[in-house]
Amino acid sequence: MTVDKGLLIVLSGPSGVGKGTVRKAVFDNPDTDFKYSISMTTREKREGEVDGVDYFFKSHEEFEKLIEQDKFIEYAEYVGNYYGTPVDFVRETLENGHDVFLEIEVEGAKQVRDRFPEALFIFLAPPSIAHLESRLIGRGTDSQEVINHRVQEAKRELELMNLYDYVVINDSVDEACRKIHSIVEASHLRRSRVERTLRKLLLEADN
Repeated sequence: MTVDKGLLIVLSGPSGVGKGTVRKAVFDNPDTDFKYSISMTTREKREGEVDGVDYFFKSHEEFEKLIEQDKFIEYAEYVGNYYGTPVDFVRETLENGHDVFLEIEVEGAKQVRDRFPEALFIFLAPPSIAHLESRLIGRGTDSQEVINHRVQEAKRELELMNLYDYVVINDSVDEACRKIHSIVEASHLRRSRVERTLRKLLLEADN
């Protein structure tokens, strides 16, 4: 029987909303059967990091050659280094019937929608702007000027939630994870996906 194509799951949202924390909790769940799409970067490998596990590490020249070859779903340059999502890994994994999970920024998600309009887009939102600002301050890594810029950027990104299929408010990590799993399960039961599978089975039964 033909393997049913996997689902591309895109989790995105403003900086400081807790995307990484929620993604980690999703994958810590023993019931999670998604494949995490490993990003590619040109930054130096940090102590303990493994190529092909934490990131695919490339030189600037290698990365730029891949850009020319259209090998990324999305990519961006940040603090002098490139970061991107390799398209071949995602396509091959989906074709093998596995769901692929991306955790990316809002701008990256817009690029993904252009390449994979059939993907499932989930917007992770803060309970309030005040809550988001409190999280950013709690990190202790940014100046107040940078925090103010991130808050303004978050307000702009919140206006883009209309580009997503679902919105999950991150007022509790466990609850956000539960909702994400529910959304994915429901998306697998979309009529378009189920109908396609049933028609294949009917055709195979006739042959």
